[in-house]
Amino acid sequence: ERFKSFTCSLSSATNRLLWSLFFYRPCVKRCGEVRSVLSVSFRIQAGASLLAVRPQDRSRWLLACYEHWQPTLGTRLCRHLGALRAVHQKGVKLTDVRVEDGQEFAQVGSSLADAWQIRSSCESGRVVALQCSACGQQTAPGGRVVGGVDAAPGRWPWQVSVRHGSRHRCGGSVLAPRWIVTAAHCVHSYRRRRALGWTVRAGVTRGSAEQEVGVPVERVISHPLYNDNSMDYDIALMKLRVPLNFSDTIGALCLLPSHQDLLPGTPCWVSGWGYTGPDQPQLTETLKEALVPLISTQRCNSSCMYAGELTGRMLCAGYPQGKIDACQGDSGGPLVCQDELAWRLVGIVSWGRGCAEPNRPGVYTNVAQLLPWIYHITEIY
Repeated sequence: ERFKSFTCSLSSATNRLLWSLFFYRPCVKRCGEVRSVLSVSFRIQAGASLLAVRPQDRSRWLLACYEHWQPTLGTRLCRHLGALRAVHQKGVKLTDVRVEDGQEFAQVGSSLADAWQIRSSCESGRVVALQCSACGQQTAPGGRVVGGVDAAPGRWPWQVSVRHGSRHRCGGSVLAPRWIVTAAHCVHSYRRRRALGWTVRAGVTRGSAEQEVGVPVERVISHPLYNDNSMDYDIALMKLRVPLNFSDTIGALCLLPSHQDLLPGTPCWVSGWGYTGPDQPQLTETLKEALVPLISTQRCNSSCMYAGELTGRMLCAGYPQGKIDACQGDSGGPLVCQDELAWRLVGIVSWGRGCAEPNRPGVYTNVAQLLPWIYHITEIY
């Protein structure tokens, strides 16, 4: 089992998908004749995108009443599920949707963590319809990539080449049509934190595809706590001047959902155009991919590996024996893991000692620890 306390089944970018998230809060209240439940699962039903909840002790799903619903709840719920934002939410008349006989309903409190009251009907006569931003889908089966293989077009549609002038500088990942996430150390030096001169190329697998025009970057935001010596908080966001056009080869990557635990040994993938070996100091022509399992922070911080250099904003992936790793030029690129049908951004290529050296696995920015900052920046800019 790769993950605990979360399930999510996902379809294509049409957003005809089913999400479900489990909260384990063993607390039940009774308020008069209305039963209130804190421990519920959520899902967005296919078709009409109706939001449904299910108490832990029930087998049937309850439709969410629209009364007391706030747009901020939709945003929070989508983020709980790993999407960057809610793209559409509204109240739908019950007369306009298909409802089963004996269907029950649930009314939310002031927040998702509050008690959900089970009801036989909705006072407003409306239920919640919610769509989250689509992400984490591949169209092709399945840096610093040492020992990797060529990636097929559409295999990693969120992978981008972050360029300064005409040169590839780093990798990056698409979070939304106008948002790219990369490593702070990629933009920290040479006044590169200014947007001038930065472009992003998406949907390409060949690094020298000169016919591909890069999308100009409008704003570069590094994490304010980034430390160039320790590489702590190694994350930056780029806002594009114009949105990317999503297609079979360009798409967004999901973030991690709340309460999802990643276990050591979880198989993940790293991709990039970086060096293919420590003795091959030039970028590869074709996007490479490599399978690297997660390594526990305790083991990675042990005396035989990095001896305590990792902070809480870092994680490790790779092989103790070396041979497969990320390398120079892959920095800023994604470390992704899959749950059910969704791919999620787990790490950002950050640093290491050499490339594919024994007991020197790749070190990545731990994205889960920086989700509040990502949400904050993408909201205010």
